[in-house]
Amino acid sequence: MTEPSQTELLHILCTISRTYGADPEIVIAGGGNTSVKIGQRLWVKGSGHALATITPDGFVEMDRPALETLLGRDLGSDRVKREEQFKDAVMAARVDPSRGQRPSVEVVLHHLMPGRFVVHTHATLVNMFTCTRDGQKLIERICGDNVIWIADVDPGHILAQTLRDALIAYKKKTGRDRPRAVVMQNHGLVISGDTADEIRGHTDWLLGVLEQELSRHPVENPFGPVHLAKPEEARKTINVIGPALRGLLAADNRLKIVTYDDSQPIVNLVGGPDGKHAAITGPLTPDQVVYCKSFPLWFEVGDAAGADAIVSRLRDAVAEYTSRTQSAPQVVLIAGLGMFTAGDDVAGARTAKLVYADAAKIMAGATRLGGIRYLDPDKRDFFEKWEVEAYRRQIAKGSAKAGRAVSKVALVTGAAQGFGLEIAQDLASQGAAVVLTDINAAGAAAAADAICRQHGQGRAIGLAVNVAEGASVDQAIHWTVREFGGIDLLVSNAGVLRAESVKTQSEKDFDLTTSVNYKGYFVCVQKASPVMSIQHLAKPDCWTDIIQINSKSGLQGSNRNFAYAGSKFGGIGLTQSFAMELVTDGIKVNSICPGNFFEGPLWSDPNNGLFVQYLRSGKVPGAKTIADVKKSYESRVPMGRGCATADVMKAIYYLMEQLYETGQAVPVTGGQVMLK
Repeated sequence: MTEPSQTELLHILCTISRTYGADPEIVIAGGGNTSVKIGQRLWVKGSGHALATITPDGFVEMDRPALETLLGRDLGSDRVKREEQFKDAVMAARVDPSRGQRPSVEVVLHHLMPGRFVVHTHATLVNMFTCTRDGQKLIERICGDNVIWIADVDPGHILAQTLRDALIAYKKKTGRDRPRAVVMQNHGLVISGDTADEIRGHTDWLLGVLEQELSRHPVENPFGPVHLAKPEEARKTINVIGPALRGLLAADNRLKIVTYDDSQPIVNLVGGPDGKHAAITGPLTPDQVVYCKSFPLWFEVGDAAGADAIVSRLRDAVAEYTSRTQSAPQVVLIAGLGMFTAGDDVAGARTAKLVYADAAKIMAGATRLGGIRYLDPDKRDFFEKWEVEAYRRQIAKGSAKAGRAVSKVALVTGAAQGFGLEIAQDLASQGAAVVLTDINAAGAAAAADAICRQHGQGRAIGLAVNVAEGASVDQAIHWTVREFGGIDLLVSNAGVLRAESVKTQSEKDFDLTTSVNYKGYFVCVQKASPVMSIQHLAKPDCWTDIIQINSKSGLQGSNRNFAYAGSKFGGIGLTQSFAMELVTDGIKVNSICPGNFFEGPLWSDPNNGLFVQYLRSGKVPGAKTIADVKKSYESRVPMGRGCATADVMKAIYYLMEQLYETGQAVPVTGGQVMLK
């Protein structure tokens, strides 16, 4: 049989990696690592690459003889010096250092494991057993000599030497070169094999026997009977705590992204009488330390009533936690409600959410199996300070992002197409988390998905919203808080236009225009401003923005377009009035009055665009074609062209960045309308 080529073997390794990397029950938040041995070389996953999407370029080529030499070295007993020397030696074993890659810290473990392919993961089911007080006895009873158990030891050099000794002892005892799996206390598992099918067979076998054992310990509620806040009370509390945490946990002038979770594992934990003890006693795995910090903040709303009282109590709780642990919390568990996780960006908040929800599952499973075994305080302290884990944290956060909307949460109405869509896209490109709302639900969802593909998972969501209906907008605001914690920028862009003579326009068309353009603006501000005000309450130097996309028709009348112009004139009145009232809540309110966006669907749609409507209504005397109508309108602009999204975005960023303008109507008309 012909030996597979290097290219073929790396392709197989990528397939194995993606298969397990895409399974959230086996790989959480991109954790775990894989490798393949080819002669005297080892290709191992590099730091910063997710298994679910890894390509051959994501693996680091290592020199196996150099790794073997490292195993026999005495690096001393000083932890810090030992691991620094270990890291340096591992980096020196790279075949091509010029690529700047950093191999997985478990690279020596991969070298040691018999078998061509090695897969190391932190599977949830396995860690229910590795984090159980009697985990070793359970594993040995149900798996026999098919599995090696590795006790809790320092990672890196000590773990590699411990595994080497265990493999030697295993072969001496059983006569076999390798077990079907290696299970590591409070850590995870390692599977090796010569083919992808062998890896799958060992993995499926282990998960199968562990699942069977777990089923023998049925417990409906591992942390006791669950008691939760009533739905309406929970909704109100979420809408206070989310924006409050964004402000209370803020570093400098950037608010955190905060996301909410009330999945069943979290509900069982925060709703059960034994949940608090399970949660605050300590972390279970290195991943929990790295991505969630060692301890969550446990918070009880108690008898606090109203936003002011809840924020005050939460401020005290955050301050006490920070003083005690020397860092702000990243995971906040709300008794009887759910969990909030915080991050500098969407990725950080989502990663903490995934990892802690997994920890909740592990705690529940370990409780069923006989009790939780937490990381030893000594090991916890080691992981908190270990340079390798600090590097992982930095990689997870990513490099510092530039952009005029970094860490902002923006909600844009009418965002399925036209100005609204392009505004949302530009905000995302400048670092914002974006909520696209539109009555066209499918269009908003598709636009959000496209933004996520371009800028990162979770960076945008699309919601169906009728801006003229309070309940619809209220639901969108609530989902925004659940996903991102609050709102920094509301762009009230949704609008409709029905151009017709005052002599003939129906009341239905007039009511529609007024309802969407005028009432819709009011409804959005009414529902969004309480959330924005809580952020200011939590962090008084935090200012947020409401920006209405008005029109040049809000500055001067529009022939045979009276309903639209009237709604826009009224919108400026609302802007000025809102600005006067909401300034004490740290909310700036302004309007932007763009000229005509000729390239957008409002004007250029071949069936119902304004060019077509104006041609049909005879609004442009002598016009015979759509091109005639467009030319007529372009000739009215001193700049000789219509308004573009880039022109509007400059005005949006100006209004966001300045701190001394509110209640203004900023014209962006190419000189067509000039303020007097």
